[in-house]
Amino acid sequence: MSLTVLVDYDSGNLHSAEKAFQRMAAETGAGAVLVSSRPEDVARADRIVLPGDGAFPSCRTALDRFAGLYAAIDEAVMHRGRPFLGICIGMQMLATRGHEYRPTRGFGWIGGEVERIAPGDGRLKVPHMGWNDLVIDRPHPVLAGIETGSHAYFVHSYHFRVADPAHLLAHCDYGGPITAIVGRDNIVGAQFHPEKSQATGLRLIANFLAWRP
Repeated sequence: MSLTVLVDYDSGNLHSAEKAFQRMAAETGAGAVLVSSRPEDVARADRIVLPGDGAFPSCRTALDRFAGLYAAIDEAVMHRGRPFLGICIGMQMLATRGHEYRPTRGFGWIGGEVERIAPGDGRLKVPHMGWNDLVIDRPHPVLAGIETGSHAYFVHSYHFRVADPAHLLAHCDYGGPITAIVGRDNIVGAQFHPEKSQATGLRLIANFLAWRP
């Protein structure tokens, strides 16, 4: 049976994400969903999901506190090609570096920097919080059935500026372009919360569970 592991490293409440993934796995016959912080579970996973709430430095520090966990993720994703989905800070950590509070090294899987949102319209507040329309920049299997104008739910003050435009799959507008989805090879990341984004989020989850890079 196929196994999707949601990595638990004490950086966010995973209850709603777990429920959303379990629901779509049941509806699509995608196998089991497990929330775990054990490297051995990550090693046997067919797909890996890395959520993250809060700040980039604290999430990176929290992940590194779990002995062998990042190494297991890196081995599965970068060396064995397992499909990977990063959510919110889990997506931001794909970058080369984050600049929240202090410069913090990311995974470096997708080149770029995570920088504070600076809306061109001074009336727009940071954090960027609430519903926004996606703009699809390039097709991808995880975006099947998701179109420009689809709604997603965001809560963040920093966003990922990718070094290579080919890695930008979708953005939204918040006084300027804000990266919404990144991807390359077997890796995708969503700045918004799929588990809170109703039909759009559930479709993205179902697509990820069916994705064969």
